[in-house]
Amino acid sequence: MSELHVVLGATGAIGKAVVAELTARGRQVRAVTRGAATGPRDLRADITTLEGASAACDGAAVVYQCAQPGYTRWAKEFAGLTRTVLAGVEAAGAKLVMADNLYVYGPVEGPMTEDLPHAADGSKGRARAEVDRLILDAHRSGRIRATLGRASDYYGPGGVNTVLGPPVFAAALNGKTARWMGDLDQPHTLNYLPDIAAALVTLGEHEQADGRAWHLPAAEAITGRRFLDTVWSTIGATPKIAGLGRTTQRLIGLFNPIVRELGETWYQRDQPFVSDDTAFRDAFGPVKVTSHDQAVSATLDWYRHHHREG
Repeated sequence: MSELHVVLGATGAIGKAVVAELTARGRQVRAVTRGAATGPRDLRADITTLEGASAACDGAAVVYQCAQPGYTRWAKEFAGLTRTVLAGVEAAGAKLVMADNLYVYGPVEGPMTEDLPHAADGSKGRARAEVDRLILDAHRSGRIRATLGRASDYYGPGGVNTVLGPPVFAAALNGKTARWMGDLDQPHTLNYLPDIAAALVTLGEHEQADGRAWHLPAAEAITGRRFLDTVWSTIGATPKIAGLGRTTQRLIGLFNPIVRELGETWYQRDQPFVSDDTAFRDAFGPVKVTSHDQAVSATLDWYRHHHREG
C-alpha cells in the first residue's frame, strides 16, 4: 500500500503547515503547487485540470486538499476545482482530507456543532456547502474515502493572507495600531496553524474520521480586545488597538475587494462566533492545543524574521 501523502495548495499557509506536520511525523510527502517546485519531491501542477489533478494525486495514500480559488472567486470556481480534485483522488484510490471552514452554517445562535444545518445564504457559504456536498456524496457512493476538517479564522507562522496576519502582528511590531476585524468584545474561536495541521493529519490517519466533517480543536474562544492585548503584552509595549466596524468595512470595501467581500459574513464579527470541537476531542483525544499566549509568541517570532510590513 502507498504511504505517499500529497498536499495540494502546499504554498498556502495551511498547506505549508500540513507539509511541516507530515514531515515531522516521518511521512513521505509530495507538495503540490501551481508555482515553481522548490524541493526534490515537490510537483508543479494545475489541479484545476483533470490532467493536473491526476498527476498531483498519482500514487497517493492520502490527499490533503488545502488549495482554494481566490477569495473573490469562490462562487464561480470552487465547485469546479473540487470536481477535478475528486477525479484525481479517485483515480489514485486515495483518501481525501479537506481543509474546510465554518461558512456553511450561516448565522447561528450559540456554539457551532457539526450537526447544524447548512443554512448559509451568501454566495461563499453556498459555495462551501456545494463543495462539502460533492465530497461527501463521493464518499457515500464509494468513489473515494473522505473527511473534512473545519477551522475558524486562523493565525500562526506563515499566516499572512488573513485578517489576523499583517493587520495585527506586523502592525504591532512596527509600532502601529493593531486592528481587529469586527466587534472587539465578542468571543471568537481562533485556530492556530500548527494545530490545524496536526488535526488534519490526525483525520488522515484514522479511518473512523471518514464520511463526515469535524470541527478542529482550538484554544478557548477569545475576544478581539483580549487577543490584541496579548499581542501587545508579549511585545512589551503600550497597546494600540482598534476594532474595524461595519461602516468602516463598507468604506474600505469601496477600494479593496477582499475587505468588501467580508460584508457577506459580517455575522461572524458582530456577535459570538464559537466553534464546539467536542466531537473531535472525544473521538481522537486526548488533544493538545497551543494556548493563545504560546501561539501569539511564536507568531510574533515568525513575523520578526519573515514579514515586518504592516
